[in-house]
Amino acid sequence: QGYEGLVEGGDNIKQANWLSVSNIIQLGGTVIGSARCKAFTTRAGRLRAARNLVEHGITNLCVIGGDGSLTGADIFRSEWAGLLEELVREGQISEEVARKNCRLNIVGLVGSIDNDFCGTDMTIGTDSALHRIMEIVDAITTTAQSHQRTFVLEVMGRHCGYLALITALASGADWVFIPESPPEDDWEDHLCRRLTE
Repeated sequence: QGYEGLVEGGDNIKQANWLSVSNIIQLGGTVIGSARCKAFTTRAGRLRAARNLVEHGITNLCVIGGDGSLTGADIFRSEWAGLLEELVREGQISEEVARKNCRLNIVGLVGSIDNDFCGTDMTIGTDSALHRIMEIVDAITTTAQSHQRTFVLEVMGRHCGYLALITALASGADWVFIPESPPEDDWEDHLCRRLTE
């Protein structure tokens, strides 16, 4: 459950093995779960997370997420030495354990369906989101044709129109709205003319 799992510890931290990761690559979403974690935004929460990592001997962390997750990872990295010192001071870990775990290696991967991160060809989540959208479009298209109706499909993408734009191209949509190019004032009349044609 993301940082929530780090803070709570216990059964939330478990070793992945062949059986637990087999046949998941084609699934949308995430099998490891995701959660917003208010506790991790506090030093006390990050201290608990550090304690749980040290307890499991984990010194490598792969953070997959967006702005909040990656910002949290950077803060956690910068505080790591101080968190270990505090755990030693409070008697929660020994100095020897702190020495063994003195370095926290973090890899940050952009996990976002928006595909709006500079320097990546495609962010994690974009491809599976597009595939899922196209499955829906294929299903809706036959219904629209048989009923001779127009359908409106809204896709996710916060402030980024990548999914909408690529879906429109792939499906041959007649109209697409994207936040990067807001519609002109008379867009309703233009759309009606297009539909009439």
